[in-house]
Amino acid sequence: MQTDYCPIANYGIIGNMHTVALVSKYASIDYLPFTRFDSPTIFTALLDKNKGGYWQIKPKHPETRYKQLYLPDTGVLITRFFTPEGMGELTDFMPLRRNNFSCSVVRMLTVIKGSMTFGMECRPRPDYARASHEVLNEDGALLIRSKGADKAEFRFISDQPVQVQEGDLLGEWTMEQGSQASFVLEAVPQEESSFKGRELQYYTDIAFADTVAYWRDWAEQSTYQGRWREMVLRSAITLKLMTSLEHGSTIAAATFGLPEVLGGSRNWDYRFTWIRDAAFTMYAFLRLGFIGEAKHFLQWIILRCKDMVKASDLQLMYAVDGETQLQEQVLDHLEGYVGSGPVRIGNAAFQQFQLDIYGELIDTIYLYNKHGGPITYAFWKDLTVFVDFVVENWKQPDHGIWEVRNEKREFLYSKVMAWVALDRAIRIARDRSFPAPLAQWLEARDAIYKDVYENYWSEERQAFVQYRGATVLDASALVMPLVRMLSPADPRWQATLKAIEENLVTDSLVYRYSTERGASDGLDGTEGTFSICSFWYIENLSKAGQVDKARLHFEKMLGYASHLGLYSEEIGLQGELLGNFPQAFTHLALISAAVELNKSLSTKKGGEKNPLYT
Repeated sequence: MQTDYCPIANYGIIGNMHTVALVSKYASIDYLPFTRFDSPTIFTALLDKNKGGYWQIKPKHPETRYKQLYLPDTGVLITRFFTPEGMGELTDFMPLRRNNFSCSVVRMLTVIKGSMTFGMECRPRPDYARASHEVLNEDGALLIRSKGADKAEFRFISDQPVQVQEGDLLGEWTMEQGSQASFVLEAVPQEESSFKGRELQYYTDIAFADTVAYWRDWAEQSTYQGRWREMVLRSAITLKLMTSLEHGSTIAAATFGLPEVLGGSRNWDYRFTWIRDAAFTMYAFLRLGFIGEAKHFLQWIILRCKDMVKASDLQLMYAVDGETQLQEQVLDHLEGYVGSGPVRIGNAAFQQFQLDIYGELIDTIYLYNKHGGPITYAFWKDLTVFVDFVVENWKQPDHGIWEVRNEKREFLYSKVMAWVALDRAIRIARDRSFPAPLAQWLEARDAIYKDVYENYWSEERQAFVQYRGATVLDASALVMPLVRMLSPADPRWQATLKAIEENLVTDSLVYRYSTERGASDGLDGTEGTFSICSFWYIENLSKAGQVDKARLHFEKMLGYASHLGLYSEEIGLQGELLGNFPQAFTHLALISAAVELNKSLSTKKGGEKNPLYT
């Protein structure tokens, strides 16, 4: 059935907070790491339509039209089919894995009207399509066993007849109005010796009802009742889908290897927990009233502290379970999305020094301590080790927020976040009367402020620049008012915003920096606009009192979302989604911009202010 690549924007995400699957608008599961976010895939046609493997169920009629939607306030995805013969729908979801129940994908097919003939192709390609497999009959189910290093086993259960041809599962059925068919792919735990899978009815009745109820109960915890609530909540659900139910850590994106520009080499694995991204995600959860997620992440951080001997042991990224070794390798047997290789798994950036992560982490802890619950003194003592590290090392060059792969520099963003680390630690100490060397911290905080204000200002560019001595602009400067280092009314900030608008902004779209104007990151090729920067820009406009302009650009950015309200990392010159998908950075920045803009609009109309950061 598969022919050409499906645009990134034409995918929906389902998951169980252990792993995720991407389902195309044409009812094909083209991406599925099984059974953890960073596990080897069993379907990866997203990155190689010929070799990658997929699982597609759709009408055989050549004039089929498709429509895809989520059940409101849930992670349950529906794909509807319309043909001259009738109408049907496919419901896809992943039940929550509780009490060691198996990881599974459930697909329920229903004919709503008329008569329809469906075809199914399930073509597993285990271990990133590196391994062969065998299919065995097993008491009414089909056991699929990988012969690769992953040793994965999963079983296929259905109430429809299926043929096995060279390891692929194929079927064709004609169904009448009101009839249903069900399909389940479930992982087999290593300790199982025989078929102990649940009955199909469990998945279609109990698991379905439990999954819908879970998502709706979770969504109702949100305290946000402002404008654009549907988009804000969809972003929150997307972030939740990428947050580990077991560990509390959040991955940066669901996928690996998707290009930042078609044909380019900027194709990274984002299925790991960046301290920066996860901290920002917890801030987004806190702003919406989801306290439990922030608390769980804090517990994950406490475990990382126990694993460290010294503050410099804090890595910028980990596996969801805290594993520290994330060696990068190239899957050279996969051609890449639309031929955009190399396809990488692992991420060599885990070995980089990035000073800013201390600021983002301590800022999130500050917010949790203020709005989520008091931190313990034992944890405070661990935290002071990080603060002292920043005092001693804030002048050190690093690789920066954008993880440049050439020389280290003294990046503006890193200095700003070093200031944040000290400022928030001082606030926590004062709020809680914790013991702390406040005089030393205050001296370092003020020294960083003066260094940024005096040494990162370019008279030539009339703006704060990317790194010390540069003339290059960087959209990460947009965080300066957002973290309250500078007032939106500061003349130097106003000049910087004007320079960013003139050089990096096109309508509502914002480049993080311009490689054509001297910015160098050690990589070849170009890239699209960065959506997190677009939402930062909008939030800045709102804070600066340009509320109508901010609203216009925000609502234009909503128009770049997929049909399901999802965003990748970047937006290309033709409005296409680029980079890994869905991207946590983009969705958390959308939430932050929406909350800030809603607050500004409500204040303008005499409403109440948001309690965070007031």
